[in-house]
Amino acid sequence: MQTLRLRGVRTAQIATFALAAAALAGCSTVQTPTKGDPLEGLNRTIFTVNDKLDQYALKPVAKGYVFITLQPVRDSVTNFFSNIGDVYIAANNLLQLKITDGVEDIMRIVINTVFGVGGLFDVATLAKLPKHDNDLGLTLGHYGVPAGPYLVLPLFGPSTVRDAVGSLGNYYVNPLSYIHPNGLSWALYGLNVVNTRANLLSASDVLEGAALDKYSFVRNAYLQRRQYLLSDGKQSQSLPNYGDEAPLPKYDDVDGGAAAAPAGTQGAAAKASGASGTAAATPPQAASATGATTGTTGTAAAPEAASGTFESPPLDLNGGPETTQIPAGQLVPPTRFNFPSFKLR
Repeated sequence: MQTLRLRGVRTAQIATFALAAAALAGCSTVQTPTKGDPLEGLNRTIFTVNDKLDQYALKPVAKGYVFITLQPVRDSVTNFFSNIGDVYIAANNLLQLKITDGVEDIMRIVINTVFGVGGLFDVATLAKLPKHDNDLGLTLGHYGVPAGPYLVLPLFGPSTVRDAVGSLGNYYVNPLSYIHPNGLSWALYGLNVVNTRANLLSASDVLEGAALDKYSFVRNAYLQRRQYLLSDGKQSQSLPNYGDEAPLPKYDDVDGGAAAAPAGTQGAAAKASGASGTAAATPPQAASATGATTGTTGTAAAPEAASGTFESPPLDLNGGPETTQIPAGQLVPPTRFNFPSFKLR
């Protein structure tokens, strides 16, 4: 009977694992995977598992950590692990022959360790020493190793094949890996993970509220960030040159509208005030209006004058007999806009 029960339990376990494997296989199939992400189906499955673990385990722990610790304590913990991280950042900068950055990283380690009480205080930043970001994945990319397909690692999150290999090297360069006993080493690793997650609580809230597809958003952000670091913060594409464009037209002031008006219009207005009876060289509408109002014999340049249509008397804009009169059909176009209007004083 016990043998039958054991066999039944084993059969149930095998069936469970088979169903789980079938589910993963079904989830790992995408009809049209994105370029650069041929494993999108599998990556999305791992991403979903990581997201659920973060939602129900890591995020609540991080919130509890924030609740029971003060901000200065969390800042000191962040500075401590950042000072340790400068060790492998300096190593990778030196491997990439970035001597200046490597020396600055070493100076940061010395200053923060000695004057910052083991790295609890970031004195090097106060001393104007910049903080760099580098790892073995970027070192491999610096020497031409391709990134490979995008890859989501269980518990570790977004990566690429190159960065996944580089993370193994970072583990052996990290001083936390050589702390004994091993329980203390893993405890420090766990504290670093919880503290880092606590620092990203606000960022995750923004991500959940803004991103329609969290997987695509995280993937694109990660790949763009890695490309940015690999290019040393330089833009991959130069901005377009707009220096050859024609300058904008220079417009006169509105007050100078009469002075900037076309010469033909000014001549027509001046001749309309006299009784010479000759039509000036004006546009067709202006010429027709001038010939109609003066009543003198002259050559009409517009079809309206030839057809015998007459306009109303000229308008006196200033109220005096010696002032300039503009016929009602003749409007002075201002220089700023394309709409005709009267020049009023």
